[in-house]
Amino acid sequence: MAYCGFYNLFLRFGPMHLTLRQLRVFEAVATHLSHTKAANALFLTQPAVSIQIKQLEESIGLHLFERIGKRILLTQAGQELHRYAKNVFYELDQAAEVMEGLKGVRQGRLHIAVASTVNYFAPRALAAFHKRFPGIELQLDVDNRRSLIKALDENQVDMVMMGKPPESIGLVAEAFMRNPLVVVAPPEHPLTRERGIPLQRLSEEVFLVREEGSGTQMATDRFFETRGVAYKKGMMMTRNEAIKQGVRWGLGLGVVSQHSLELEQATGKLMVLDAEGFPLERKWFLVYRSGKILSPSARAFHAFLLGDGLAACQCLEWAV
Repeated sequence: MAYCGFYNLFLRFGPMHLTLRQLRVFEAVATHLSHTKAANALFLTQPAVSIQIKQLEESIGLHLFERIGKRILLTQAGQELHRYAKNVFYELDQAAEVMEGLKGVRQGRLHIAVASTVNYFAPRALAAFHKRFPGIELQLDVDNRRSLIKALDENQVDMVMMGKPPESIGLVAEAFMRNPLVVVAPPEHPLTRERGIPLQRLSEEVFLVREEGSGTQMATDRFFETRGVAYKKGMMMTRNEAIKQGVRWGLGLGVVSQHSLELEQATGKLMVLDAEGFPLERKWFLVYRSGKILSPSARAFHAFLLGDGLAACQCLEWAV
């Protein structure tokens, strides 16, 4: 709750005579790193923004920004305050949504973050959800696993759609969809004409791999390790799309989500290999912080995705 946010501010910075207006102005400047852009975003004049920041710094007794050339940057104190400020305004927004929820889910905001592999499905799900709840404002972030875990840990988003979540922080994770991983090759590769390809044969090929910490990469490593087979790792890439393009142009084989291949298979640009032990059966999860009070918008999305959402998205064949 917002009260908790202010209480944490008090514990971190001591007694401060600050106002929500000052904190809102600070949050805007810290986000844009520009007094001019913050003023435009808040419909204020630049001198008014500067005055609010000066008063806030005097109240805290610390500099929140430093100027290097023409750029302004957050000081260490500014970085700390920015983190708390984001939590305060997030919780205030949540409180507003709860009040609206008492009137029925007609409007609100929903901030979802997804793994890059889930992005091939997420827009379809959000489009179907939007048709049912047109008054809810949607925000979708697409990022890698490490950034998703950080967003969950710092409570930056309502929910995350990802593969197997970490166990290091308290999370609720509910499986909603199958996510089979397959081996892909360019259509001219000789292995596309073989069936039941043994793992030893695959180990002779070079694989394009995702970055360390990627759910897909961890699943692939675990698969080969448990079978006592070493495979050759080639170029590392940070996006599923880059893996597919690299495979297409002959840089190696790749392990990707079956969901991400709709266009490539339809156009014949990539082929799924009939390999021993594949597809690797994984799942996608809807994940949020344990103990988190879900806003009405988030509760509506939760019910949609774990209810009839797959039917609305015409994806029932992938249901868990």
